[in-house]
Amino acid sequence: MAALVDLINFQLQSAQSLSELLELEKVAITGRKSGDIERLAKEKVVLINQLNQTDQRIASHSNVNELREKPELADLVSKIQSIVHDCQQANLTNGEALNRAQLSFNKLSNLMQQSQGKIGMTYNAGGQTRTISTLGTNLKA
Repeated sequence: MAALVDLINFQLQSAQSLSELLELEKVAITGRKSGDIERLAKEKVVLINQLNQTDQRIASHSNVNELREKPELADLVSKIQSIVHDCQQANLTNGEALNRAQLSFNKLSNLMQQSQGKIGMTYNAGGQTRTISTLGTNLKA
């Protein structure tokens, strides 16, 4: 079984990595870089799962009481909890920004569809349908 201090240090490293990743995600969302957003989201899921698994290993560790008894471990646990709390807040903020971006995209998409609806359809001399975008707008007389 891994030493408790090793698990705590790994948990701290994972929490710090998640914090850095969330900052990168915010930049990707702000820059509307969909490829980066998708990649970072996948990495975020991996880190969150890693944090959960390590937390379970810590909780079931035979020396788990040391987390409260040893001040240096208690300080590390407190630091991890603080980072994770900040990560939760950053994740909520990023989620809200992503939702706003999605709403803007949907509005733009609706406007595009509406403008496409203004394209006229007519028939040529052979009875075939033909789409024209200048129906009645380029008259010279």
